[in-house]
Amino acid sequence: MTTEFSNDNLEILHSVEEIERRVRELGEEITRDYAGKDLVVVGVLKGSVIFLADLIRQIDLKLSIDFMAVSSYKDGTVSSGDVEILKDLTNPIRGKDVIICEDIVDTGLTLFRLMEILGSRGANSIKIATLLDKPEPRIKKELKIDYCGFQIPNKFVVGYGLDAAGRYRNLPFIGIVKNPEIA
Repeated sequence: MTTEFSNDNLEILHSVEEIERRVRELGEEITRDYAGKDLVVVGVLKGSVIFLADLIRQIDLKLSIDFMAVSSYKDGTVSSGDVEILKDLTNPIRGKDVIICEDIVDTGLTLFRLMEILGSRGANSIKIATLLDKPEPRIKKELKIDYCGFQIPNKFVVGYGLDAAGRYRNLPFIGIVKNPEIA
């Protein structure tokens, strides 16, 4: 797989190799923390799919996966924190240990509300794994990120599942969009 990409509007923030190394480390940590537990990894669609696929292959445990699709961006660019469930879990999580897998956490509003929703469903524990944590715009300061790939600056990023108007999800690296208006 090439790490090269020709686009004058993107600057590589985290390379393929950096991401692979960090995802492997997170998988090892989760393997240690969840040994002997009934683990469910819940991917938040669509952005988490690539991270989730790579992460679960690094977790050396029996586990199951499920998915949710939620929306809190009613006007398109700013999270309202009012979470609408577009696709719910397929199976119950009562009595299980859950890791919510996200591509990026910024304001924390959507994820905080999702934690409340899933917390009401009887899971033994619920933790968060995210590839990217962008703490600068964090509104929900009490939101705890349990497994974090990288902390990043408050910049618009794409690649490895993150998109700009549906594009760039397939990039194998994380790139900063220099001019979001021409992304």
